[in-house]
Amino acid sequence: QVQLVESGGGLVQPGGSLRLSCAASEDIFTINTMGWYRQAPGKQRELVATITSGYSTNYADSVKGRFTISRDNAKNTVDLEMSSLKPEDTAVYYCNADRQRGGVRYINWGQGTQVTVSS
Repeated sequence: QVQLVESGGGLVQPGGSLRLSCAASEDIFTINTMGWYRQAPGKQRELVATITSGYSTNYADSVKGRFTISRDNAKNTVDLEMSSLKPEDTAVYYCNADRQRGGVRYINWGQGTQVTVSS
């Protein structure tokens, strides 16, 4: 299974910016979709943004215009640039790999990185 390691989380004031990175243990070129999800305390994990092997992106309505997802196949990394952060963005952010091979779907998650937006 692919291993995913997130980094870049921390404490930031409202309106500030953070850049999260996800490092994968295998070529992300082989992974159909890479993404970022988040889970706030007591709430369901939700999709933040995804990017396909064809560089097609998708964003949750709540982060459109503020977050940007990107991938670097050479480095096997997927980044999430976050700007204009709001307190409601506070959550544990998880990197996700979603792929299908031979009729079997594989989903892997990183351990997560905490993002706290507070004044």
